[in-house]
Amino acid sequence: MDITVFKMMRMLVDEFKNNNQWGTAHIYQSSFKAFSTYRRGSDLSFDDLSANVIKGFEIYLRDRKCSRNTVATYIKVVKATYNRAVDCGAVTSFTPRLFSHVCTTTENRRKRALDAKEMGLIMNEKTVQTGNGLLYEKLIFRLMFLLRGISFVDLAYLRKDDIKAGTISYCRRKTGRTITVKLTTEAKTIMKKLSRNTPRYSPYIFPFISSPEGTEAAYKEYQRALRKFNHRLNRLSQNMPTHLSTYTARHTWATMAYYCEIHQGIISEAMGHSSIAVTETYLKPFNNDRIDEANERVIEYVKRAAPFHLPPKGEAPKRPTAKKKQSSPKR
Repeated sequence: MDITVFKMMRMLVDEFKNNNQWGTAHIYQSSFKAFSTYRRGSDLSFDDLSANVIKGFEIYLRDRKCSRNTVATYIKVVKATYNRAVDCGAVTSFTPRLFSHVCTTTENRRKRALDAKEMGLIMNEKTVQTGNGLLYEKLIFRLMFLLRGISFVDLAYLRKDDIKAGTISYCRRKTGRTITVKLTTEAKTIMKKLSRNTPRYSPYIFPFISSPEGTEAAYKEYQRALRKFNHRLNRLSQNMPTHLSTYTARHTWATMAYYCEIHQGIISEAMGHSSIAVTETYLKPFNNDRIDEANERVIEYVKRAAPFHLPPKGEAPKRPTAKKKQSSPKR
């Protein structure tokens, strides 16, 4: 039987679930649901998956006010499904650059990093003990920063046997890289407070998850904890200029390290990125800030050497007028 687009997408969802890749399975399932709704339930072969069909899917998503990142993610899933079909021989006539005319790149317009003053207020013990009762969330956020911007998923799955000789060593769930962090006194104190509600029999340090790792139940527990934490961070940041999310601590650590002039290669290793190119995407907005800052320093340097003489406010500078040629006397 021929493998259709819908059938391949369902197969991939089942494959990810069987591999305990619950997050990826969720993304593929959501993408399949959106694509099926766009097609009104009408399946199609991969040879019928034309550029017009894909462009129509993009327009459909935009008409429903989906964000740019959602549009890009769903289309990338369709593209990955098409590539898998090519590998399986389900595509009889391969079309190069089939997805070149649609959006497949995500963007980050929101400022995700706190400045030093904002982070200092959160790190300040007196500030943490007062406020709107979100002490637990403030402590989690502080710990994520102290552990070199650890992601929330890695924090949630930290195990008791990951702690050895004053360090914590864990495997990043996104890249598979092993990260070892020396625990500071502040980090140890916060971990002790946060782990008080964790049952003794639990293998995890914190009480976010109780089910065995790799199961669908554990993934659902993590998702609930993530939504709750982000909701409370949103409340916590109501009186702050920067919106807080689970990504903020990670981006803030990378930014602070960059401003301390730590080499990007070291920052990449510290955060467990798959390559320095990933680190550069974190720092790209701040590279521009540093360039603008350098420009201002250059201008100030010139001003000190020879002060600028600007026209009074509201007065436009006068353009130099060309000298009129003197007419030669008539003979």
